[in-house]
Amino acid sequence: MAQFRTLTQQRAALEKEWARWATAPSSTLGIPAGSTSLRNEVIQSWQRSLTTVDPNRTEAPGLGDVRDRWTESPLRQPITELAGDLRDISEDSGYLAAVTDAAGTILWSCGDRALRRQAEAVNFAPGGCWDESHMGTNGLSLALHSDRPTTVFSAEHLVAALHGWVCYSVPIHAPDGRQVGALDLSSSWERSHPMVITSVRALVTAVETMLRAAAPTPARGVRLECLGGARLVRDGRPVPLPPRHLEILALLALEPDGFTPEQLQAAVYGDRPVSSSTLKADVSHLRRTTGGEISNRRYMLTGPVSCDAVDLLAAIQAGDTTSAVWLYRGPLLPGSDTPGVLQWRNHLDVGVRTAVLASDRADHAVAFGEHSPGDIEVHEHALRLLPADDVRRAVVVARLYTALRS
Repeated sequence: MAQFRTLTQQRAALEKEWARWATAPSSTLGIPAGSTSLRNEVIQSWQRSLTTVDPNRTEAPGLGDVRDRWTESPLRQPITELAGDLRDISEDSGYLAAVTDAAGTILWSCGDRALRRQAEAVNFAPGGCWDESHMGTNGLSLALHSDRPTTVFSAEHLVAALHGWVCYSVPIHAPDGRQVGALDLSSSWERSHPMVITSVRALVTAVETMLRAAAPTPARGVRLECLGGARLVRDGRPVPLPPRHLEILALLALEPDGFTPEQLQAAVYGDRPVSSSTLKADVSHLRRTTGGEISNRRYMLTGPVSCDAVDLLAAIQAGDTTSAVWLYRGPLLPGSDTPGVLQWRNHLDVGVRTAVLASDRADHAVAFGEHSPGDIEVHEHALRLLPADDVRRAVVVARLYTALRS
């Protein structure tokens, strides 16, 4: 978007662009060519919205009482814990805070009393539907659609009734990577400031941290955690196992079709002179540990054994970079030199790293860089994506400095 000396100039240019579009004969087909003040993502959102949204509508449609939705929302607990901070931030700065579900329906809000009255006039309040199909381009709808932090200023809003507002929205993700809603700070356009989006990001980080801390751990069954460390849990209790048995279990989990005895021996011991009876003894011990969930003639898992490495592999194969980055806690069994483990370790590391470098989301590179401190290219990629005022730049610069010095 073109640079403006003042917010007033920026708003005037956007209003002119909006009016040019709104009165153009081609308005039913899309945005007129030659738009210079509109960002591409705003233009694309306008085009998507035109089929369902009247730019002259005066308020968002409502679902009525959403108290039951809020009670059942995974966001209720963390937002309740942060409610004091959200009220202080919004009321002290003349902003409104709003939280939606994944569909863009507002479930909770707080903030400046005078602004709340103005917001209620357009149904920017609990029960209001602010997804793109109902209210066109706005901070919440664009953040949920693009799955990234978003600012929408003045006449970037498709609906004319919202041209007096500026919105800063960030999507919120559950521990498994799926969207569960968004957090928004909104105010009148003259209060626009680039640091507001940084505050919203920080608040969302706090919410997501609380969601991860509250995520239930399966109490029953067998769970193998082998990314960045090694641990076996059965029915909620840790099971002590020697490293070799953990390696065998990880290989069986990652190869659902299993191994012949010869294949597993090669994957575990390589060229070392180890007898087949040693492998049989290891598998027998492991079978007792897992409750007999390993078949005899062809070594494979016959019962449910969940594994973080398998979850990571599924995320990579599905192209779900958000889940892959969240699941990645370090290399597969980092202390192992077993041939099969080395092969899978490289496969998983390359898969996540390639997805991160192909992603245009800075949070992917920042999170992956935490577990890959020596990866210069990942840190440089993060710095290219991070805005100049993002507080996370300091951490990434420090990581890059250390990587270059090592």
